[in-house]
Amino acid sequence: MSYKLIYDDKFIKKSAKFLKKHPNLKDRYYKTLEILEDNPFHPSLRLHKLSGSDYRSISINMNYRIILYFLIKDKDIYLLDIDSHDKAYQGL
Repeated sequence: MSYKLIYDDKFIKKSAKFLKKHPNLKDRYYKTLEILEDNPFHPSLRLHKLSGSDYRSISINMNYRIILYFLIKDKDIYLLDIDSHDKAYQGL
């Protein structure tokens, strides 16, 4: 049961900037995406809905997360943003 990760140039640039700033998280970041693609409900991802929106969040670690839009019907996962858990998500 594999899902399809979909991301645009904006997410690619944001994640590249994130990885440049946090090179120690590179392995964990890619492992998180691998788990997400295989099983978005895996407990280590801590998938949860963001209050007041249709977006979800998964954790890279206790400090950083990836914001996504998850379509279960089509098995498509749209990666939208990457940031710290402390920053309130304002939408796109």
